Amino acid sequence: MTVDESTALRAESDGVVHFFCCDHCRQTFLAPALPAPVKSCCGGKGLSSAPATPVPEAKSKYFCPMCPEVASGVPGDCPRCGMALEKNHSWISASGGAVVYTCPMHPEVRQESPGECPICGMALEPSGEQADEDENPELADMSHRLLIGGLLTLPVFGLAMAHLVPAWRHADWAMSDWSRWLQFLLSTPVVFWAGWPFFKRGAKSFRSGHLNMFSLIAIGVGTAWFFSAAVMLFPHLFPATLGSAGKMGVYFEAAAMIVVLVLLGQVLELRARHRTGSALRELLSLAPKTARLIQGNEEVDVPLANVKVGDLLRVRPGEKVPVDGAVLTGATSINESMITGEPIPVPKGAGDSVTGGTINATGSLVIRAEHVGSDTLLARIVGMVAEAQRSRAPIQALADKVAAIFVPTVLALAALTFVLWYWLGPEPRLAYAFINAVAVLIIACPCALGLATPMSIMVGIGRGARAGILIRNAEAVENLEKVSTLVIDKTGTLTEGHPRVTEILPAADFTEETVLTCAASLEQQSEHPLAAAVLQATKDRGYPLSSASGFQSITGGGVAGEVGDHPVKLGNRRFLEESGISGLTDLDSQAEAWQREGRTVLFVARGDRAAGLIAVADPIKDSSPEAIRSLHRLGLKIIMMTGDNERTAQAVARKLNLDQVEAGVAPKDKHDHVRRLRESGETVAMAGDGINDAPALAAADVGIAMGTGTDVAMESAGITLVQGDLRGIAKAITLSHAMMRNIRQNLFFAFVYNTLGIPIAAGILYPYFGVLLSPILAGAAMSLSSVSVIANALRLRTIPLDSE
Repeated sequence: MTVDESTALRAESDGVVHFFCCDHCRQTFLAPALPAPVKSCCGGKGLSSAPATPVPEAKSKYFCPMCPEVASGVPGDCPRCGMALEKNHSWISASGGAVVYTCPMHPEVRQESPGECPICGMALEPSGEQADEDENPELADMSHRLLIGGLLTLPVFGLAMAHLVPAWRHADWAMSDWSRWLQFLLSTPVVFWAGWPFFKRGAKSFRSGHLNMFSLIAIGVGTAWFFSAAVMLFPHLFPATLGSAGKMGVYFEAAAMIVVLVLLGQVLELRARHRTGSALRELLSLAPKTARLIQGNEEVDVPLANVKVGDLLRVRPGEKVPVDGAVLTGATSINESMITGEPIPVPKGAGDSVTGGTINATGSLVIRAEHVGSDTLLARIVGMVAEAQRSRAPIQALADKVAAIFVPTVLALAALTFVLWYWLGPEPRLAYAFINAVAVLIIACPCALGLATPMSIMVGIGRGARAGILIRNAEAVENLEKVSTLVIDKTGTLTEGHPRVTEILPAADFTEETVLTCAASLEQQSEHPLAAAVLQATKDRGYPLSSASGFQSITGGGVAGEVGDHPVKLGNRRFLEESGISGLTDLDSQAEAWQREGRTVLFVARGDRAAGLIAVADPIKDSSPEAIRSLHRLGLKIIMMTGDNERTAQAVARKLNLDQVEAGVAPKDKHDHVRRLRESGETVAMAGDGINDAPALAAADVGIAMGTGTDVAMESAGITLVQGDLRGIAKAITLSHAMMRNIRQNLFFAFVYNTLGIPIAAGILYPYFGVLLSPILAGAAMSLSSVSVIANALRLRTIPLDSE
């Protein structure tokens, strides 16, 4: 058997790439996901391995949410836990929508066609965007089996329980042989057709060595049916003393009811899991299917996949923007709520950027495509969310350790139950021993334990995506809950990130318009960042500009030239004073006040007199004060770390009531500051937006990048705030608390369920209360345990994030 490199995934272990693939069932596995030795995959055929050229993980279309290392190019079941593989939405955004199948319990299992997980035996689920998102082959199949199995089981259950009905208690037919034969005939298709997926997955689990819930179901149901068939077909093999009224009991109704109840649990679970992917489906639905391409004098609608960088596209009123691009002509308002969460449309005109998936409200635009396919912001968001949903939180390690020994322990407890009841139990001892051993096998549910963490992660990360909080991996969620100190960069994080004119003070006999137009007319020829702020302020106020001549730039001083018939100078006070400008002292008090607030003050002179002052600053974002208050309420210590000067940094810190300021910090030193904070015992989150913040973001326990910043910052961070709003940090922390609380609730429920359920099924209450747990009730409890865990996780979809 050879390795199929077209579907193989990369697995790096000690620098060596390994592939494990089965040509027969098209399953592909990562090296770290397989226990040693791995003997088989399907049909008793072995797996092969060999070094090969890595294939990017994005090409794996299906994954298991419980086992992220399980990936496959075709649908099927997770080989570890048996759950059906699910859609890999990050593959969708890069590939254009082909279908890949994965295991919801083991995301590392992915393949290109339907099948079963070789780890746990569960049916794989599609993880690519399908023509009909509501179509789920596994759900349809299980629903069909449930319907037929349920209809056949009802008469079996009625015949078996007839002796409990007072009117029928003494009827001959209630305990007759023909009643047993009818139960046998009706239960056989229920067990071996409706329940066939469970036997198939159970057998696979024993071959692969990954025992799971289907191992227990297959043994329990199979034992009940084969024991009953043997009692009916070969009654002479069983002493009459072991039975009741001279006959051994049969348990066809138990076998059939267990199958139906497990099928019901699977159907409910599949429907619930389908809801966990609603956030990604909502994101995927934002992208239009076509774009209106401008070709010369014609406009044609083309599939979105055909759009290339540089193409000119028409976006009409009411249409969605097809790709990320820049506006060439036209003016409109764009609804960007899908990115920012803010419902107010944003004005757009020539030169502005637009994002694919946003909605054009009013005017017609012509845009140039700049990012297409998997490079668009929407595709990157989908990819980031999908990858994060498949990641594992460190807390999952506890569940993994328990699950690894859980099934063998249950098998041993079932055997012990049988022995003790057969040895010490009342007559008929064999019947009691058999019933209670089967109940132990059936009630145990490692699935609830395995689903506890990944379901909360999937739903919580989806909830964050809808709020503009993109979580790269589950570890970031767990760390964020523990954060005690938040380090924030100033420029672009607390402030808007670009200079803006905040105040203008004209001197006597001058107006604001005169001061600003003189400065802006001269600054037209300057490339200084402050010049752009002055020009923008003039444009915003609608003041006309004049032509300037004789432009001079004096290093460390300012600029000079002639505007109209007047010489104009602009710069610091010393420059104007050395140039013989009068009237400066009248402006000194206001200039000093602004400087204490951290603003840069420009002195403007026309002729030989001071004309006025212009204050320029990087304004604090409107949302920053509210965000800082929210973070303080969450108990965080907030440190501002900036490369700016001490005076400006302290001015910002005073306005926002920050706990500590580190000013004049070089980019390379930010990393060291964060490291020292961690060494002192603090759990540190770092928020930044620039390339200079990337090392510190990577060094922190949790890196938080502003979505309005650089790609390098976002790649270095565990969490990205799409809107670039600090209030998103408080929301992210609130979400992390809710997710971790939900995970602990799920784990507690799963542990308590099994801790209490298994002893009760074994008959521990019988000596005191005479209570025994029927295998039928055990099957119902087992199915509901998984559904309860998922239902609890789904509560995260509606949690408020505005406050803890």
